[in-house]
Amino acid sequence: MDDDLKRVYIKTYGCQMNVYDSERMTDALATAGYAPVRSADDADLVLLNTCHIREKAAEKVYSELGRLRELKDSAAAAGRRMVIAVAGCVAQAEGAEIVRRAPLVDIVVGPQAYHRLPELIAAARPGRPAIDTEFAVAQKFAALDGIAARGGERQRHERANVRAAAFLTIQEGCDKFCTFCVVPYTRGPEVSRPVAAIVAEAERLAGEGVREITLLGQNVNAWHDTGPDSREWGLGRLLFRLAEIPGVDRLRYTTSHPRDMDDALIAAHRDLDALMPYLHLPVQSGSDRVLAAMNRRHTRADYLRLIDRIRAARPDIALAGDFIVGFPGETAADFAETMSIVDAAGYVDAFTFKYSPRPGTPAAAAADQVIEEIKDRRLYELQAEIDARRSAFIRSRVGVVADVLFERRGRLAGQIVGRSPWLMPVHVDGPESLIGGIAAVAITGAGTNSFFGALIASPGVPVAAAVAAVEARA
Repeated sequence: MDDDLKRVYIKTYGCQMNVYDSERMTDALATAGYAPVRSADDADLVLLNTCHIREKAAEKVYSELGRLRELKDSAAAAGRRMVIAVAGCVAQAEGAEIVRRAPLVDIVVGPQAYHRLPELIAAARPGRPAIDTEFAVAQKFAALDGIAARGGERQRHERANVRAAAFLTIQEGCDKFCTFCVVPYTRGPEVSRPVAAIVAEAERLAGEGVREITLLGQNVNAWHDTGPDSREWGLGRLLFRLAEIPGVDRLRYTTSHPRDMDDALIAAHRDLDALMPYLHLPVQSGSDRVLAAMNRRHTRADYLRLIDRIRAARPDIALAGDFIVGFPGETAADFAETMSIVDAAGYVDAFTFKYSPRPGTPAAAAADQVIEEIKDRRLYELQAEIDARRSAFIRSRVGVVADVLFERRGRLAGQIVGRSPWLMPVHVDGPESLIGGIAAVAITGAGTNSFFGALIASPGVPVAAAVAAVEARA
């Protein structure tokens, strides 16, 4: 590392968007002379990029800050200043309260203001922390696009030829106001990134060797913009444009809202080979009564009709969902409806959570909170059903030939691990030279959450040709 570079350690909590945000913070900090390191021990700047979705998220951040106090004191004793920054959704929700409870914090910056990190670092002084929790999504997108074009070369060079897959944020914020959710308060209203900026970043990623791009947004399928043809574009049209970029072989997107799943996006699942046969489409509950209390603005029947339309367009699609159990007022009958929709929708995977109150959300003030014992029991029952369905799906793929995008070494000597079309990992014996490439693999075995496979073709050979070759040898 160059002697004139400062060191930054970023600890990332939570969602995929936070992973993406941490990368963009790294690019922004490069313009201020910071290079990333893997440990907080010798860092000049320690940044916690926080998430507020999980239970007791803020307390976990304060606990981590307590551990950092000793490091900061040790640095001061050695005559070195260590700057502590808290970013992300806990920073947005807690604001100045973070500094009050943890005076060692020098910077508090919300998820829509982190493009200003270099300015905040310059402004922060001992006893005078810098705080920015403004909602400025459009300005952030514009600033970070400029940083990526001018100042992120060092980081892009270090990441080049390492990542086979990458995230790309195209939309932030939420206008849905589900009664359990803090996103509208921590990420702000829905804002869509311009087409040109998205295409430019995708082209940069492809130039770095990225073969698969996952588009991110709090409501990613609410994305819209005026395209270069002067027509209104939605996510479906954007996916087709991104698939035209040389080197972009695979596309995914997450997370979606059922009310924003339009005809053009469903058609993209039917017609676009690059769009992988996997869809994460949260429903949260199978009970109409609970869905109404959650302000989801769709019914059980609406959701299942939508799933039927998607499956008619792409019969092999693997469906994943989100569920909250123990929402205020949820009865045994409501929970039974949730269990039944798991089967009716045909999920192969899902994220399952106990309801936990989020300060400031309408559901947190509800009088009919479900006791923890009942929430625990329902969560266990739902997870057992999802686990069984995941295992059945993995077993059902044995004998199938699929293209696999290889990303990393495996734990065993001679093993490499790749990403199946259904997102679940595939473990294969093969040369490391395949990492970053796509090869046809015969699925030969089922693990708990992954596949085992055998190479049957070289990178770039279509699955149909590989199958034909196997049949010919037989």
